[in-house]
Amino acid sequence: MTRSRETGTLLLTAAVFIVMEIAALVLLSRSATLQNIWINRFSHRVMAFNWRTGENVRSHFRLREQNEQLAAENFTLREQLRRYQEQDRREAENAHLAAGEGRFIYIPATIVKMSRNSLHNYIILDKGSDDGVHPHSGIISEQGVVGVIQAVGKRYSYGLTLMNSFLSVSARVGRDGLVAPLVWDGVSTYRGYLKGIPPHRDIPEGETVYTSGFSFVFPPDIPIAVTQGVSREDGATNSVAVNLLQDFASLRYVTIVENPSRAEIAALEEEKEEAP
Repeated sequence: MTRSRETGTLLLTAAVFIVMEIAALVLLSRSATLQNIWINRFSHRVMAFNWRTGENVRSHFRLREQNEQLAAENFTLREQLRRYQEQDRREAENAHLAAGEGRFIYIPATIVKMSRNSLHNYIILDKGSDDGVHPHSGIISEQGVVGVIQAVGKRYSYGLTLMNSFLSVSARVGRDGLVAPLVWDGVSTYRGYLKGIPPHRDIPEGETVYTSGFSFVFPPDIPIAVTQGVSREDGATNSVAVNLLQDFASLRYVTIVENPSRAEIAALEEEKEEAP
């Protein structure tokens, strides 16, 4: 009886041991799976980090190369644009000057220096007597009248701009209208006025003012300003306010207008003055 009980206890103990071993194996198997999952996840994260880091480094060097390429392309495009703008400017000037083609010589020039903040503003150009420039030559741009040459050196010339209280330009309202001197108002960079307008003459707003051609400085029909239709009394005559067409703030290139007949015209005027 006792032996039977011991045998039963041994069998029960063995069964419990076997069950526990099986449970341990199952747990170990599951634990290994979780460990594999964790290890795989960690390795994937490390690989992803390394890949992103490598891509960022490669992108950085590629971006620098692309920036250098874009900078070179932008420089080329700016140079092409500058050449096209210069060509358009010359063509526009030629169109404005077609009326005086036979009487005047046109010399392109670049501004070396120009003042804008005084009552007597001046301009210095990179063309002089070696280039055929003489005193009392006109200065124009595609926007209109700029000024008049006053002194000339071998390689440079000095002139007064339209923003100078000493300078007056013979102007005509419209193509066939009233002729009057045009001067700067002495204050604004874009305002002037026509002097000596008879009180009975009505000057409407929005009329274009051109060079009259009644001088040996400028060809006729070069645009100068636009009337504002506002007159003020000045003794026996009126003065009409105008907006100048020339933008002096952005001016860089100009054309010198040289009249080969100027000396002959001046000689005739002196001869007439000396005649009894």
